[in-house]
Amino acid sequence: MRATGTFTVTAFVPTELKPEPAVATGLPVGVATMLKHFEGEITGRSATLFTAAFDQTTGVGTYVAMESFEGSLKGLEGAFNFVHSATTSGSDRTAEFFTIVPSSGTADLAGISGAGGMAVEADGTHRIWFDYRIG
Repeated sequence: MRATGTFTVTAFVPTELKPEPAVATGLPVGVATMLKHFEGEITGRSATLFTAAFDQTTGVGTYVAMESFEGSLKGLEGAFNFVHSATTSGSDRTAEFFTIVPSSGTADLAGISGAGGMAVEADGTHRIWFDYRIG
């Protein structure tokens, strides 16, 4: 099954967490927490741990995010984890990875598995989809 929706980031909070020992690389590594709000066939919220090596000036870098989602997919209520990552050269998304974490589903979403994706439209709209199965 496929569920689609849009999301907005309602909070992005950089943390003081840094890799130890410190290693000098061409891009700084940072960690932040995020909150997101979802609408459409995907409704609810997520709490995210976001790690990136990114250059704010050029927009070049890579991120990895682990999300804990609670809400509903097409009316099925519950919670689950999903992970995603991508690389950008400033105006694109490549090397994308997106998967639902096995055994992480609860309530109606117990047994959820699958994948998905994200896209950012030219107007700034953030789209998300899950291709999933239950059981």
